[in-house]
Amino acid sequence: MTAAPVLLPGRADQSVLLPGRADQIILRAGRDDDAAGFIALLTECWLEYPGCVVDIDGEVPELHALASYFAEQNGALWVAEQAGRVVGMIATRPLGDHVWELCKVYAYASQRGTGLAQRLMHLAETHARSQGGIEMKLWSDTRFDRAHRFYEKHGYIREGAIRVLNDLSNSLEFGYAKPLAGIVIRQLDAAAAASAIPALQSLAESQPVWRKAASDVALASRILLLAWVDGEPAGLANLHLAAPHRAELQTLHVAPAFRRRGVARALLHHAQSLGHALLTSQSPDTDAARATLHAAGWTAAGRIPNFLRAPDGTPVAMLIFYREAR
Repeated sequence: MTAAPVLLPGRADQSVLLPGRADQIILRAGRDDDAAGFIALLTECWLEYPGCVVDIDGEVPELHALASYFAEQNGALWVAEQAGRVVGMIATRPLGDHVWELCKVYAYASQRGTGLAQRLMHLAETHARSQGGIEMKLWSDTRFDRAHRFYEKHGYIREGAIRVLNDLSNSLEFGYAKPLAGIVIRQLDAAAAASAIPALQSLAESQPVWRKAASDVALASRILLLAWVDGEPAGLANLHLAAPHRAELQTLHVAPAFRRRGVARALLHHAQSLGHALLTSQSPDTDAARATLHAAGWTAAGRIPNFLRAPDGTPVAMLIFYREAR
C-alpha cells in the first residue's frame, strides 16, 4: 500500500509525486491560473446529478481566483494534476474555535477508487491539524450520495439540520463533522447513527446489526457512543435502554490498534455520565474485561460458566457486572 503523502506542517506550497503510476499524479498547491481546470472539474461533477445547475459567474465566481479566495481566509487549496490537467481538488479554511471546514472536494470519475480522494483529504486534515484544528466540518448536497459514502467511510458523521441554499439548483445540504485530535467521544443521534454505520461496521459486527441499532436510537431505546483517536474511529459503546432508570452495556469495543490508550476508559466514563441510576453488563470472563470494568468502578455480581463457545469450541464463562450512580 502506498503511504499517504504528508506536506510539511503549515505549508501548502509543496508538490508531492504519487509513485507507482505510468501517468503519475502530482499533488500541489492550487493556483489562481488553475481556474479553467477547476471550472471544468466542478462542472462535470455537478452535472452527474439531476437538477444541478452550473452558473459559475452567478454562484461560484471564486473559482476564477480560488487560491486567492482561500488565502484571504487563511485557508489552503490543493490540486491533483495529471499530464498537465487538474483531475482533483480540495480546500480547507478555519471557521473559528479550532474548527476547520473541508471545501471543494472533487475528482473526475476516472480517479474514483484509486485512493486519490483519500490522499487529498489526508492533506487537508493534516494541514488543519497542524494549524491547531481539533474538528473538521463540511457540507454536502443531499443528492451527492457517492460523496456521502466516501465521507462516512472515513469517519465523518451527519450533524445538525439540513441547510437550504436557495440557489438555482434548489440545493439542500447535509452537515458532516469529525474530531481531528485526541480522544473524543460522541453520543450519536438518529441521523449520526445512520451515517456512522460504515465506521461502526469497521470496528465490530456486521452492517445489519448497526442498521438495527441506528433504528433503535431513533426510537430512543438505544444509545450509541463512538470514539475517535486523532480523527480515526477507534471504539464504540452500545447501550440498550432497558428501563427509564437502567441501561445495559451490550458492547464495549476498541479496535486493536488503539488499545491501551484510554479509549475504553473514556467510553465507560461517558456512559456513566449519562444519568442512569444503574448500569449493567454481561461480559465474557476475560482478564481484560475484568480489569477494565473494575477500574471503572463496576462490581462483579456473578459468573455463569459455559455461557458462550469460542470459535474453536472452548467454553467461555460470562460475568455479570453492575454500576450504581455515585
